[in-house]
Amino acid sequence: MLWVKAFHIVFVASWFAGLFYLPRIFVNLAMVQPGSLAERERLLLMARKLLRFTTLLSVPAVGLGLWLWLGYGIGRGPGNGWLHAKLAVVLLVIGYHHMCARLLRQFVADTCQRSHVWFRWFNEIPVLLLLLAVVLVVVKPF
Repeated sequence: MLWVKAFHIVFVASWFAGLFYLPRIFVNLAMVQPGSLAERERLLLMARKLLRFTTLLSVPAVGLGLWLWLGYGIGRGPGNGWLHAKLAVVLLVIGYHHMCARLLRQFVADTCQRSHVWFRWFNEIPVLLLLLAVVLVVVKPF
């Protein structure tokens, strides 16, 4: 099980690296001046590739997490409220990932109306989600 845990941590860290950087590309896309077609296309290409790679990393991260959950039998019995909270955080991360995909589709269709400032704030969400998940797993506050 230690191998599963190790690979889970690696895939989660890699998945989050993508979630940290993809919205940063969105910040740059939101700041592209009208008529800068080459810059826009370069950023869209980067965002598409990063989203695809990040999505591929999310699958083993979630799968290995499920393996750990089922293998350890965590969550059954008293004192495991932290796990239920962590699973809620995981659902929020998956939702954030899907929101990134939706925003990228809007950029591709040239229908995204959000400002670079909005994307700067949006970019902070995965940091908070990762912090919350780590605290729940390590501290197990309830």
